[in-house]
Amino acid sequence: MSHYDGQGERLSTVRVARMPEPKKTTLKRQLVAEVEHALEQQPQIRLVKVADGARDNWEFLAQELPPGEEVVDFYHAAEHLRRAFDHVYSEASPKAQASFKEYRHWLLEAEDGVGKVIRTLAYHHRRKPRCKALKQELEYFRRNRGRMDYARLCAENLPICSGVVEAASQTLVTQRMKHSGQLWSIDGGQAILTFRALAQSERFDAAWKLISAQYRRDVSFPENIVPFPARRASM
Repeated sequence: MSHYDGQGERLSTVRVARMPEPKKTTLKRQLVAEVEHALEQQPQIRLVKVADGARDNWEFLAQELPPGEEVVDFYHAAEHLRRAFDHVYSEASPKAQASFKEYRHWLLEAEDGVGKVIRTLAYHHRRKPRCKALKQELEYFRRNRGRMDYARLCAENLPICSGVVEAASQTLVTQRMKHSGQLWSIDGGQAILTFRALAQSERFDAAWKLISAQYRRDVSFPENIVPFPARRASM
């Protein structure tokens, strides 16, 4: 459930993604709300959806989000390309490395570079029809062909990588939650992540008004407490 101030500024999303949550249900709902709100405020924004090649990602992005440009993260695509040439030749061989370097350039820089990749991998698959791993990599590029127009995307100054978003998991989660000796309950860890996400998003002050009741607790002291006498300041 999202809340806004009088100027349409989003204050917070009261229900936050749980850690861990199967199928990322809450996170997906929050993402849809964020995108829809941004497009309401700035309808001229061009929506670009960047993800790896996992099918469930694209089912969600295509079906639940508004229409936009779909892009497979280039570095994920390049990793699949590297593995494909390892299957064509032998893993980490000079020939595999040279072919990967050449076709990585085509994939990124050339018009319909992914088409060139597909034709080349199809040729090698005809030579090695029993190599199931190579067939899987070929199908990966065929399935995601429409999401790999990297030369055009770069020419239009559109993103082709998800590294900026992925780095947020390092600053939001890893730097705070994975120090030596730290152990977290789900509720305690979620509270830390909730506050840290709000602080890093510059929403804490506005959101605190909405979520403070969830974290406030009445504190009472036993009647038999005897206060320590005040210490005298040393001369």
